[in-house]
Amino acid sequence: MQATPATDRPVAVVTGGARGIGLAIGEWFLRHDHRVVLIDIDAPPLEAPAARLARPDDVLALHADVSQPEAVQQAAHAVMQRWGRVDALVNNAGVAVFKPVLETSFEEFRHVLSTNLDGAFLCSQAFGAIMADQRKGAIVNIASISGLRASTLRVAYGTSKAALIHLTKQYAVELGNVGVRVNVVCPGPVETEMAKLVHSVAIRSDYYDTIPMGRYGTVEEMAETVGFLCSERASFINGQFLAADGGFDAAGVGLPTLRRRATEA
Repeated sequence: MQATPATDRPVAVVTGGARGIGLAIGEWFLRHDHRVVLIDIDAPPLEAPAARLARPDDVLALHADVSQPEAVQQAAHAVMQRWGRVDALVNNAGVAVFKPVLETSFEEFRHVLSTNLDGAFLCSQAFGAIMADQRKGAIVNIASISGLRASTLRVAYGTSKAALIHLTKQYAVELGNVGVRVNVVCPGPVETEMAKLVHSVAIRSDYYDTIPMGRYGTVEEMAETVGFLCSERASFINGQFLAADGGFDAAGVGLPTLRRRATEA
């Protein structure tokens, strides 16, 4: 197969791209002949994967706080200066505060929403405008299963992700008119370094008891889901949420009993 000329190769922008799901998404785009922009607020963690990927002509690492309008505009300018186009935006940058509702301060609440929601808005405004001018592109927001169903200790995180799901629909309705599709992925629990730090044995057991597939997802599975939604294979999918959660959102009560009976049969 003939290689795509460099000037014609698509460009994907991934926020929160220094690690975990964001980095896996960036690597997916590289494997599929994209040039990739990795944006992250943490400079040292961002430098490591950029060096490891060892593709300076194809990877642009930008240190930026997506909750700050000026920083996002500067990032968009840098991308256009480098490559002159944007074909996909993945709003993956996110933070969380895990506290009971009555112990969560307003400052903590706003900190979570400023990154998870405001950041997606600001990036969609900046990079979405570029794609709208091109009349072609795709935006995928990374929400969470916590945006679809409530759980403990996530008043700020869950609220930000629920709002992000609706924000996706708002953009899909208007940008769809100019050829830019906007969708959202809602991951269930995923095996990341962060999950290993914050998910206790008890929490992991609770998840296993509620996920029909009986395991956490992988960052590669999340990347494949995002890649599909950004690809031409999803060319008529717009304004949708896709729960990549092993059936977590579909499940009610009774899985442990069902499994126990299956082993006793």
